Amino acid sequence: MDIVNEILEKEQKKAEKYKSITVEKHLDVEFDIGTLLAFDSNDLDTKKLNANKSRDEYLQSLSRDNTQLLLNKIWELPTERVEEAIVVKLPEPTTILPRAKPVPKPRPLTKWQEFAKAKGITKKKKDKLEWDEQLQKWVPLYGFKKAAAEKEKNWLIEVPQNLNPMTDMYEKKAEAKSEKVAKNELQRLKNIARAKKVKIPRVGLPVTSDKASANQLATAATVARASTASLGKFQDRLPKEKDARGKGVHELIPGKDRKRKLPVPTAQVEKENNLNLLDSILNKRPKIDMDKAVAKHIANEQVQRSEEKKSSKPKGKPCKGKTGNPSKFTAKKPKAGAGQRNPGKKAGGRKRR
Repeated sequence: MDIVNEILEKEQKKAEKYKSITVEKHLDVEFDIGTLLAFDSNDLDTKKLNANKSRDEYLQSLSRDNTQLLLNKIWELPTERVEEAIVVKLPEPTTILPRAKPVPKPRPLTKWQEFAKAKGITKKKKDKLEWDEQLQKWVPLYGFKKAAAEKEKNWLIEVPQNLNPMTDMYEKKAEAKSEKVAKNELQRLKNIARAKKVKIPRVGLPVTSDKASANQLATAATVARASTASLGKFQDRLPKEKDARGKGVHELIPGKDRKRKLPVPTAQVEKENNLNLLDSILNKRPKIDMDKAVAKHIANEQVQRSEEKKSSKPKGKPCKGKTGNPSKFTAKKPKAGAGQRNPGKKAGGRKRR
C-alpha cells in the first residue's frame, strides 16, 4: 500500500504542474484570431496587484489563462497535416495594426520566370551531388569541392587544331567563365531596372519584330561610325549618309557630351563673383623663380669681378727708341761679367738665367 500511495502522490504533484485547459471568466474575452490577439475586459484584482509578493504570480496566471483561451479558439479551426506537422489556416484579421512602413509588395518576376510561366515550365529540384564517371566519385554541383574536382579532372586540356598551338587553354577557360559571370550580372541588373521601370540606354539598333525605320537605321549608322577611337573623325561616310537627329542620339555616342548652359546667376551671386575676380587681380604677385634669380646673381658677380681684375692690371709704359717711335722697345745691354761668354755679340740675344 505504501508503494501505491507514493505513486498516487507523484501523479498528483505532476497534475498540479499542468493546469486545466478550461478557463472561466465573468465576461467574455474578445478574440482576433487573424492577428492572434485577445482582449480581456474583466476587472483586475487591485489587492493582488498592490501586494508585492503575489503581484508577479497574479499577472503570470492571468496571462496564462488568456493564452489558453486563445489556443482553445485556434484548435477550433480546421486543421491539416503538412510534412508531419499540423497546420491551421488563420482567418482574415479584423484589427488594423499601425505600420511604420507599407506592406512589402511581392517581388516582380524576372524575364525567364515570365517566359517559364507562360510556357508552363516548372522548376525541378536537383540533387546536390552527381556521379562523375572520370573521377569515379560523387561530386557536388557547386562549391569549393566542385572547383577542386574540376581542377583534378582538367589537369590537361587539349588544344584544338584550329587554334594556335601556343594558346593557353587555362587562361581561355578562365576568360570564358568571367564573361559568363559578367553576362549574368548584366542580366540581373536589367531585371532590376525593368522591375523599377528605369529606362535602359539602348545601343545600336533596337530589337523589334517589325522592319527598322529610317530614323533607327540612321541612328545605328551614326553610333557605329562614332564607335572608333577618334569618335568617327577619320571615318569615311557612306554615300548620301546624314547624321541622326532627334532626342537621345547624343547619349548613344560615346564621349560626346552636350554643351550645358550655365544657369543665369542672381544679382548677389554675380556681385560676389566680380568682387572675387577683382581681388584675385589686385592681389596677384609675380612668381619668382629662386633658382633662376640665384644663377643670374652669381653670373653678374662673376662678370663684375672679371671687369675689376682687368681694370686693376698695370699697363707697361712705352720707351722711346733712337728712331723716336714709342711703339718699339730697346733692350738694355748686358753687363760684362763672368756669365758673358761672347761679349762681342750684339745685344738683343737670349738672356741666360
